[in-house]
Amino acid sequence: MDSEQLEKRSSAITLSDMEIFVFPELMYSLVLANIMSPVIWRWREEECFKRLQGKSPYKKLMRLKQFIMDNYEFNLDLDTWGLTNKDVEMKRFEGIISPEEIAKSNALFGYHGDKYYFDVDIRRHFGLDKYDGDIIPYWKTETVEAMTAFHRKAGYTTGAGECVSLAALYAAAAFIVCGIPFEDIYMILTPLHSQNFFDVQDGVLSNNRRIVTKSMWFNGTALTEKAQRALRNEQVIIVAHSTGYVHCLGASTIETDVYEYFYDRLSKYLSTELNSLILANFLRSNSKYQKYFQFCRHRRGESMFVKAEVLFHYEHGSSLRISEETFNKLLDEVSDEDYTPYKNVERLCCEQFMAYVNYEKIDIRQAEQRQTTVKYLKPFVPEPEVFVDELFSFVHMEPRLPKPGPSGVKTEPIKISVNQSAEQIIEYLESIRSSNVTADLAFYAYRDMSRCEWEPFIKAAIERNPVSIEAVKDKTIEQVYEELGRMDNESIYDGKRLGQPDEVANYQTGDGVEKAILLANVIHSREPEKNIEIDIDDNEVLVKTTAQYRFSSRKGFKKTLTI
Repeated sequence: MDSEQLEKRSSAITLSDMEIFVFPELMYSLVLANIMSPVIWRWREEECFKRLQGKSPYKKLMRLKQFIMDNYEFNLDLDTWGLTNKDVEMKRFEGIISPEEIAKSNALFGYHGDKYYFDVDIRRHFGLDKYDGDIIPYWKTETVEAMTAFHRKAGYTTGAGECVSLAALYAAAAFIVCGIPFEDIYMILTPLHSQNFFDVQDGVLSNNRRIVTKSMWFNGTALTEKAQRALRNEQVIIVAHSTGYVHCLGASTIETDVYEYFYDRLSKYLSTELNSLILANFLRSNSKYQKYFQFCRHRRGESMFVKAEVLFHYEHGSSLRISEETFNKLLDEVSDEDYTPYKNVERLCCEQFMAYVNYEKIDIRQAEQRQTTVKYLKPFVPEPEVFVDELFSFVHMEPRLPKPGPSGVKTEPIKISVNQSAEQIIEYLESIRSSNVTADLAFYAYRDMSRCEWEPFIKAAIERNPVSIEAVKDKTIEQVYEELGRMDNESIYDGKRLGQPDEVANYQTGDGVEKAILLANVIHSREPEKNIEIDIDDNEVLVKTTAQYRFSSRKGFKKTLTI
């Protein structure tokens, strides 16, 4: 293979955020690797999902959220996959992408995000200020096996993963467990975040461990505001789909009509009409405006008024919300002394405002009608232009998606069905590897060494596994060998699949082949000119340098590797 192909395939194994930015095909390759994995297929046998057989994909997706919440933490620990240097990573990709292009959209190479989103130095935000300015973390995107194995690490009782890992997990699980068609899953990457758009009902976004429906997007809660940060304040750098991708630097392989359809669906998800519920949600989100509004109710034939901030205070301590379903019940909880029988003339009734909006057929998303609304609000709200602009921003957002550039090499869309078994999907992906780069890279992300060349795996192991080296820096090679012998002798990957040295080091378990490669990595880091040979003969593995180190394996390989 040529140097770029080698770099791309080895990147499919380590899957750092930067590697995915340089090679956008990798994003869906990881999703396919997770779809091939037996781990997620076993979730189908969980009682919580078996009870939902016959239910809609949307209903199952709601249950999947709780399953992921229960079994995976969000993790962005700098120490998990170790540190590297900007210059080292730049050198890897020279000739493929320029430093200036990387800096445009990568948080660790110059990108500082929107000022609203990041009002602090980016390195301080990520906890990097304690390191030299050129030191950056390896934020590697974990496979489902690596995510699940986090429970073996100190301080964890469940699995874990960072945002890109969780997005890939959600995408695969939505397909396998929820039955959402593969073509209805879109991945959205910004410089600082990754999430999915599921084309079900009005649309659903995944956000780390949670999901956000359209109604949730406009509910005005602090949790939703956090979920909105990436799309509100960042340029999307990659959109990935089963038919291809669009990259912010201009490369495009996605089908044009598919991308236009996605843009339309996402745009509709991010926009809503102003109604009583949305107005209440806006005031919840923007408490500074509550003092200009009041709510009205009718009780025993009389009008009663309550200040907006008072009602929101009741809402804060209640399970009820200011919404169509529970509004009257919430009003019943308000103490009589918090009501007044007369209208505060300096405040605008929310009901009165909505009557005006409905009578005049105001669409706040139209510029001319926003100006009309400003005039109406002027007696009640100081700086009504600002209020209306913020209300408009609340109900409507234009997604900052990359524009398709010149088409790259077109490939057939990946066509897998929710009715296929894991074995059928693997067989299909195997059959299209020669014509579909994403499918080929999926097997490297899957770590299936019976179907992949070993050179990319060893390149990744030797070049990009600093944790396994750092963990034993004060030990002799003999002591490292003895420590590996005391570890569990079980891989986190089934069958002919292999973990990388840092996975072995982090989870303190590994097959003999994996341990041998870890030992070779440590030896190579200390004596890079020394030749190292790894002989794998079914159950026995030998690492040969000036000394020999023996391990036992259940992987059943017959292979000689030279480093």
